[in-house]
Amino acid sequence: MVITSSEKERFKELQDKLRNCWQDRDILDEDDTDILVIPSFSIDQRVGRKVAGFLHYEERLLFSLIRLRNPHTRLIYITAQPLSPIIVDYYLQLLPGIPFSHARERLLLLTTYDSSLKPLTQKILERPRLVTKIKNSLRPNKSYMVCFNSTPLEEELSIKLDIPLLASSPELSYWGSKSGSREIFSQCNLLHPEGSQLVFTVDDLIRETAQLLIKKSHLKKVVIKLNEGFSGEGNAVLDISGISPLFSLDISLVKAENLIAQIIHEAKVQGEEETWQSYCDRIPELGVIVEEFIEGEEKFSPSVQGYITPNGKVEILSTHDQILGGDEQQIYLGCSFPAHSSYRLRLQELGIKVGEALAKKGAMERFGVDFLAVKENNKWQLYAIEINLRKGGTTHPFMTLKFLTNGTYNYQDGLFYSPEEKVKYYLASDNLQKPNYHGLLPNDLMDIVTKHRLHFDSSTKTGTIFHLMGALSEFGKLGLTSIGNTREEAVNIYKNIETVLDSETLI
Repeated sequence: MVITSSEKERFKELQDKLRNCWQDRDILDEDDTDILVIPSFSIDQRVGRKVAGFLHYEERLLFSLIRLRNPHTRLIYITAQPLSPIIVDYYLQLLPGIPFSHARERLLLLTTYDSSLKPLTQKILERPRLVTKIKNSLRPNKSYMVCFNSTPLEEELSIKLDIPLLASSPELSYWGSKSGSREIFSQCNLLHPEGSQLVFTVDDLIRETAQLLIKKSHLKKVVIKLNEGFSGEGNAVLDISGISPLFSLDISLVKAENLIAQIIHEAKVQGEEETWQSYCDRIPELGVIVEEFIEGEEKFSPSVQGYITPNGKVEILSTHDQILGGDEQQIYLGCSFPAHSSYRLRLQELGIKVGEALAKKGAMERFGVDFLAVKENNKWQLYAIEINLRKGGTTHPFMTLKFLTNGTYNYQDGLFYSPEEKVKYYLASDNLQKPNYHGLLPNDLMDIVTKHRLHFDSSTKTGTIFHLMGALSEFGKLGLTSIGNTREEAVNIYKNIETVLDSETLI
């Protein structure tokens, strides 16, 4: 569907409603509110196909059910396939002080019964009767829509339902792309890797890579990035150590391009089942940039998460050290909260700068900024890498911690405190995956959790919360957030879960 100018104007009016009614408190935490949750990540089907259990990533926003702790709040949660009842029960039983039945009556679960890899919002829009049912279930002037990321699909659904979408307008999505991120970093004077402008052909990519290496002849690797990526998917690392000595000479651009052209096909594409040829096929569609590969003996991948209120106020929510995998440590696997004390306050400062730049462009709701922290001369240098103008892999662990403990994030020291003034830490992952976990049903997991007393303990506010339980049986994959009163305790809780699961499944 092509969105008309009048519909565009209506979408703007709906978003302006948010700006006009937003106060200092989270509007979604006001009682007597209807919240529509669209938990799908609207991305290219080809990317989703490479992520094991991608359909079950819709379970990552089930922390939203904890908003039913407000006795008059109603919530509609839509998934591609029906959720297992035990998964829903698991989250509802985490609600403090609310009878299970009371919360369940205010929860409407809907499904498209469509297991294709099309974005969930597209599936909804293709079912007019489902759209009508959703609209009839929402109360006028009391309803809001939240999503994982905002695209024209979510904009269209917002217009059809005539409710505000609490997310940045899709027109601003460029600022969450690789090239858009680089522009923001330049505007904010943030240190970031030397790199290229956005190009759309392999020949132009070769030229930009050659120009980069002429400028920085000491480089041993470069990172090639599709302009839109997901958790490191869309990156390719090219080792140029074999030819880089030649660039220290007075080399012509033509000769430099010829050298790059001879080896560029050797770039290691991140992500399973991706080849250099299939990668190149996407360049004309998405565009591509090339950046220097930041080297360092001591190197971490921290990130900062922020929130832009509809009226433009920027807040810092959290910092994390990301856990990366893959051959070149480009693929997001999980995170540790909070980020290292040596640089987390600096992360907050840089996050505020980026958030304010995004707010001036009209962005709202969550954003994240990924960095590389490299120790140089006993000092940590933070290189800004990319902006995520959406929820991310660090969103659900932190929001789970916040809702379950009812604690607060302290901007002064970058720590999270429970109401009892205990500092909280966690280790979280979407990728605890082993062949021996195949065949485990959600009910089996609950049996194991009960047998070994692995439940989250509401009295100490420590323990593990699970997600991606629907991916266990088919993919042997599970997500979890392990919360402790020290970083070591959080790690030990996580390791104990893995040990128990291994002992219960290895024959």
